[in-house]
Amino acid sequence: MEKQVSVSQLVISDWVAGLAAMPEREFTLQNVQDYIIAHAVKPETLDKYLFFSKGNYTRNLIFKNDIFECMAICWEIGQSSRVHNHRDQNCWMSAPIGRLKIQNFRVTDQDAALGTCHILPTDVYEMDAAHPVHVDPLEPVHQVLNLPEYNQRAVSIHVYSKPFDTCEVYQREKGTYRDVPLHYTSEYGKLNPEEKLI
Repeated sequence: MEKQVSVSQLVISDWVAGLAAMPEREFTLQNVQDYIIAHAVKPETLDKYLFFSKGNYTRNLIFKNDIFECMAICWEIGQSSRVHNHRDQNCWMSAPIGRLKIQNFRVTDQDAALGTCHILPTDVYEMDAAHPVHVDPLEPVHQVLNLPEYNQRAVSIHVYSKPFDTCEVYQREKGTYRDVPLHYTSEYGKLNPEEKLI
């Protein structure tokens, strides 16, 4: 039987405040997942954080402290992330607007000196407002996709604990991986000056 999800809807500021109120020792994979299952974000309260670009999905910072960061990621139809990891940090995701496909991968071979790897696709699941997910710490490499057949924009809310500013990106066809720096398209509702949305 499926667990009941999204019992209450909160404005984004209250949703984040609930997470920020958790003591660090209680900011565990299960506790945060339980919170996200029980509390959905009211989509209309995200407006100031939403910046879309035809060129690439956008990363929009909502909140950040020493324990976690929260961002809205905006996806045009057909956009997807690269295959990546989260630097051994926990990640929770929900999609208050639209739906997204998550494709997990298993790294079967990796040579840090050569920057080579071999990855295999494993689990696939869908995420939407009623079905938040978390990244499996035992299989953290994944890709997020707003499939063309979904035929709608999507917005996902991501919580990372702790914050990180680089990740490993995997190129399955080439059998390689590398470090990539991360940046925000907007911070706290303001577009970063160097960003050019198209």
